[in-house]
Amino acid sequence: MLDLVILSLHFFICFLISVVIWFGREDVDLNSSSTETAEMVPDDLILIGKEDDIKRFGRATAEVNGREVVVFYHEGQFHALDSRCYHEGGPLCLGEIEDINGQACIICPWHNFRITLETGEGLYEAINPLEPTPTPQWQSKGVKQRVHEVTIDNGNVYVSPPDLSVSFDSDYFADKYKNNGELAMEK
Repeated sequence: MLDLVILSLHFFICFLISVVIWFGREDVDLNSSSTETAEMVPDDLILIGKEDDIKRFGRATAEVNGREVVVFYHEGQFHALDSRCYHEGGPLCLGEIEDINGQACIICPWHNFRITLETGEGLYEAINPLEPTPTPQWQSKGVKQRVHEVTIDNGNVYVSPPDLSVSFDSDYFADKYKNNGELAMEK
């Protein structure tokens, strides 16, 4: 029963985060929310939020150079990825984190795509039909989701701006869902 209450609370918090993203941040007290306005600081790092706040909520979203980024705190480490899934643009900030073969993965809430937090690799489970007794094994699709470098300094969490000289599948939806998560207007 306690698990159900915790899970319900988690989904409620994620729902509130998605509402803030959808409707913008102007009416929200950002000092008490897990969703922060990103600010530029020296060395081109972008402030995401307070380390303690992100640890408490487990995640935070912010706009980084026009793209929506989600920062996760999981098992003592911070990870940052484009917030929209490379597959169909699902909101990764609402996904659950699962361990797959020793790798922390975010599960996209729309289609259950699994993405490693560390590298942005897409994972899938497959069998080799040529084996006498085929057993499912996790395989990599390669890096599909853009990851962002996270820096912790003086109790603040920062993200480096993306290096757009290299493209990833998630870039399509990062561009499509600019402007605080709203679907960008077609040109």
